[in-house]
Amino acid sequence: MTRMLLPLGIFVALVVLLLAGLQTADQRQVIDSPLIGKPVPDFSLPSLHDEQRTVARAELLGRPFVINVWGSWCPSCRVEHPLITRMGQEIDVPLVGLNWKDERADALRWLSQFGDAWDFHLFDNPGNFGIDLGVYGAPETFLIDHMGTIRHKHIGPVTAQSYDDLLERIRKLKIEAGS
Repeated sequence: MTRMLLPLGIFVALVVLLLAGLQTADQRQVIDSPLIGKPVPDFSLPSLHDEQRTVARAELLGRPFVINVWGSWCPSCRVEHPLITRMGQEIDVPLVGLNWKDERADALRWLSQFGDAWDFHLFDNPGNFGIDLGVYGAPETFLIDHMGTIRHKHIGPVTAQSYDDLLERIRKLKIEAGS
């Protein structure tokens, strides 16, 4: 009898740990970045669509903007894509795609297949700017105010639950900027 209870006890303990882990899985989306309240790192990156064009941090200052980190290799990016598409239609601030650790041809093919809701894309093949931003992995979404300060970081895919929160935060940034 005791020999049968031990495996059952271990199984029950594992199920309890699994359920506890599932309940806290959404907490990964609210981990504060040490860069919150600090300027977005300086950058000058090539455009995904036109490798001869570069975009610098200074070009984006003066109004709030959103940086959404994605890659064609990222399954969660595909999951969040309908909400990013919706965001691109509903916000009145630049939605910047940061194509991170990707191959240009793969990224362009992905956009052709799934659609391109972003205003433009920065191409960060080596991933250096992503590292400077403190990116853990794709997807991640950063809200930047009109002065270039990182105000919020959303880790993981944008979900129906987080979407409204992000829109409200963007609305507040627009009010602060006077736009």
